Amino acid sequence: MADTNKRISSTQASVLQNGHDALEAQAGPNEGDIATFMSIAQQLEQELCSIVVGQERVIRELLLALLSGGHVLLEGVPGLGKTLLVRTLADALTLKFARIQFTPDLMPADIVGTTIVSEQPNESGTGNMRVFSFQPGPIFANIVLADEINRATPKTQSALLEGMQERTVSVGDSTRPLPVPFFVLATQNPLEMEGTYALPEAQLDRFLLKIMVNFPKAQDLLRIIDTTLGTQNTRAQQVASGEQLVHLITTAKAVPVARHIKEYAVRLLLATHPDQEDAPDQVRRYVRYGASPRGLQAMIMTARVRALLEGRYNVSQEDLRAVAYPALRHRIILNFDGLADGITAEQLISILLEEIEAE
Repeated sequence: MADTNKRISSTQASVLQNGHDALEAQAGPNEGDIATFMSIAQQLEQELCSIVVGQERVIRELLLALLSGGHVLLEGVPGLGKTLLVRTLADALTLKFARIQFTPDLMPADIVGTTIVSEQPNESGTGNMRVFSFQPGPIFANIVLADEINRATPKTQSALLEGMQERTVSVGDSTRPLPVPFFVLATQNPLEMEGTYALPEAQLDRFLLKIMVNFPKAQDLLRIIDTTLGTQNTRAQQVASGEQLVHLITTAKAVPVARHIKEYAVRLLLATHPDQEDAPDQVRRYVRYGASPRGLQAMIMTARVRALLEGRYNVSQEDLRAVAYPALRHRIILNFDGLADGITAEQLISILLEEIEAE
């Protein structure tokens, strides 16, 4: 009996210790880390808004992905400042930047790099010997701008898949790690679709957010004239380093998320699938495939960042609703009826947010 009591006591102690560890894990970041996060994030947002005019929502969503450690797909008509936004972000961060202009003749080796052969004098000095060395491609940068990504062939587009997901690149028989941090910011033009190659669902799913760049308003167009055609400097000032950015991402990951918020996110995700009981009628009628679990991860991660940017230490239902559009719009695949009736993913997400409520 005494041994049994001892075992029970040790079991209770283990449960109490595990519960204490769980509470510590949910405690969230300390006030100092949060203050640093808010200060740098606000400076970065202000610096981007001072250069890229009339795209405040786009800049906020870009920061949500950046501070979550994810990749971004920017879609909009030409001339809206998509490339300028990415270049300005690179200027504001002391990170290595590389731009890849995607064209139909671009090859995978032009992105990841290749092994080259060179001749060097041998040790005896009597002749030359062949030396194989790896020449890294532009993907070996912290911020990679994949400009007009849908103009390259699927073979070349797939060269980004491993880097985006695993943060490594396989060349020959070796696997090489990419720099830390590593972000792919891709752009595509929805107007000129002739001769382009639509991104497959597997690659779209690897973008944390898909951000729609809308046409600016009249007052913003006037500001664009003053900022782009004047004599003032349009280069962003450096705000943070790569080490600071990694620390900000770690701080955001520590933001606690209540169980009912997680359950609400799960219900939103499941409602995008036409075979689920809670799916709205429009989803059952117009959707072929719903969002993957990466959509759930995207909502939770970016909702954490949004909570910090709004000055809160925990995630709310409003945070999830705000990030649902960029996190899910590229993960909902419409069927033939949806395409024929002109239904958009944004319309379906609006229906989800109206009908699916938190319990």
